[in-house]
Amino acid sequence: MENDAKARLPAGLYVIGTPIGNLGDITQRALETLRAADRALAEDTRVTQRLLARYEIRVPLLSCHKFREASRVEEVVAFIRAGAAVALVTDSGMPGVSDPGARIVAACRAAGLPVTAIPGPSAVTTALALSGFECAGFYFAGFLPHKSGARARRLDELAACPDPVVLFESPFRFQRLLDELAERIPERRVFAARELTKHFEELRLGTPAELKAMYAGRAVKGEFTIVIEPARIRARNESAAPETPAPAE
Repeated sequence: MENDAKARLPAGLYVIGTPIGNLGDITQRALETLRAADRALAEDTRVTQRLLARYEIRVPLLSCHKFREASRVEEVVAFIRAGAAVALVTDSGMPGVSDPGARIVAACRAAGLPVTAIPGPSAVTTALALSGFECAGFYFAGFLPHKSGARARRLDELAACPDPVVLFESPFRFQRLLDELAERIPERRVFAARELTKHFEELRLGTPAELKAMYAGRAVKGEFTIVIEPARIRARNESAAPETPAPAE
């Protein structure tokens, strides 16, 4: 049955979204595609192997992390030209979104090879939905620069954004981010999500100072997905607030 499925999957690159935490969130189509693929490119083969083992899938894995992606391009193009169906996955979420994968996709497109996506969970839209902020549109900022000057300039730009801003942050720089936001937007609310969809999922909402107090003295693990309240919502709420009556003379 497995060989028949592989024979029916056309040659091409299959960009597959994988769970952001809970392995039960993978789609049926993603599982079918992984079972039928001739090879799979993985950001970390150990992480992907745990997913494959959960669903009893056997497919040859090739590492394709950020230091290896460029060297894989010609190999992947050759595989597909020879008739192979190649799956592309990262540790979680969609390849190419703050993760490796974009170079492989671009190279296959440039070579005129078929590329399709099997969409899956996203920490970006999950955090947005959980934040409760109005969202007709949003701005995804990914990871901030590490160097102080570039980081400060980027945060100044994001602070003025009229839509919710979503970004990723390491647990090692989370407290630094709260300090930086407290300097720029002390009155705006920030939604912090950690371990999304996992057993120890943690969701917190408050001003930068309030969040800093919540996490004071705590050592946390796992990346944060941060959603910053849009500037236009805060401005509208403030303009709608009743004026304080003048004191009687």
